[in-house]
Amino acid sequence: MTLYAAIDLHSNNGALSVIDDHDHVVFERRLPNDQERVLQALAPYLATLKALAIESTYSWYWLVDVLLHAGAVVRLVNAAAIPRYAGLKHGNDETDARDLAHLLRTRPPTSPVSLG
Repeated sequence: MTLYAAIDLHSNNGALSVIDDHDHVVFERRLPNDQERVLQALAPYLATLKALAIESTYSWYWLVDVLLHAGAVVRLVNAAAIPRYAGLKHGNDETDARDLAHLLRTRPPTSPVSLG
């Protein structure tokens, strides 16, 4: 089974959502911005994780470094620049992360780290 993940990242926490290739939620949780806690939450999924999207306007660099070091394919997302995402915003961090994972599943990244 292929998995896709996304984190709606904020200054002190992030909403993580992991979905399968049928958009079923496999794991979802709000986590503090602590590299050990994030890696611990992702550990069971890293082997089958196709890619992980991060939405953030600032303070994303530490998380990208940690995830790349763990072997994840990471894609940074500017949600304001994705017209299709604008209609999906629900004002809820967990559903925003889930929607980003869905977009990642339907539009997989072509490079390990990319902006778009």
